Amino acid sequence: MSLRMVVFMDSLALQAFKTIAVQGSFSRAAEELVVSKPALVHRIRLLENQLKTRLFDRTGRHLTLTVAGQQLLPKATAMLEAMSDLDTVEDTADELTKLSGSVEGKLSIGVTHHIGLHRLPDSLRLFIERYPQVELDIKFDEAEAVYDGLLQGHWQLGITTLNPDIHPQIEQKVIWQDQMKFVAAPDHPLSLKNKVSLSELSNYPALLTKPKSFTRELLEKNFSAHNLKLDTNLSTNNLDTIQMMVSLGRGWSLLPDHLINQNLDVIAKQSKPIIRQLGCVWHRQTNLSNAAVAFIELLQAP
Repeated sequence: MSLRMVVFMDSLALQAFKTIAVQGSFSRAAEELVVSKPALVHRIRLLENQLKTRLFDRTGRHLTLTVAGQQLLPKATAMLEAMSDLDTVEDTADELTKLSGSVEGKLSIGVTHHIGLHRLPDSLRLFIERYPQVELDIKFDEAEAVYDGLLQGHWQLGITTLNPDIHPQIEQKVIWQDQMKFVAAPDHPLSLKNKVSLSELSNYPALLTKPKSFTRELLEKNFSAHNLKLDTNLSTNNLDTIQMMVSLGRGWSLLPDHLINQNLDVIAKQSKPIIRQLGCVWHRQTNLSNAAVAFIELLQAP
């Protein structure tokens, strides 16, 4: 009998896995199976080592199945019901030994509206073409909500503006960098000046992202360093809306350079550029699926 068949005929490990998946807890599964929690943990570790893939993600107090775990659960149930069927066991072994390299299953992503509109379309189209077996579940939200969703285990991956103050439970990878520039409409009083200082900016209403947004924090830190306050005329986290309102002469703003068009003038230059970082974020306790890793690699590709 092959080692592979022996591994998958370990009914104790499969039963432990199934019970934990159903109960959503190691402790409750241990009570149901009348074994100690350490013994249960040991069985799962052995099974994960044999499969060369993690079966559970532990995000805070939440226990969820990885993509490999989701695929194993129905197979484990069927195998426990028919352990004597060696052909079924062998077929299942063949499928599961491919899990560590397969790019499939569900990939849930939280994406900010701006990135979804201006940065993601080409990469998303290529990912769908390259990995048709992946079921994408994308939710568009504000950057702060993307972070909150990760912390609560709502999705595997976030594509967002990166928090200048790195959260201790969040891993992040820079994919893009926006050079932010002060802009106003061509007929705005600030556009008619040869040189504009931060002090002069503080004397005119600004159109900015909402308080406590990551982009707003970049600007506020810059002004606070010079003991200056902001006069805010409008707050919205939709940068395209801000771009439109600025072009109508409703105030000045700080926008990424790719949003600056013929309807806007750059009105102030900083000796030290204001850089906004965008990229991928995920929970430190989450074992990224092959689909998530493939998505990040595609975004990083030149």
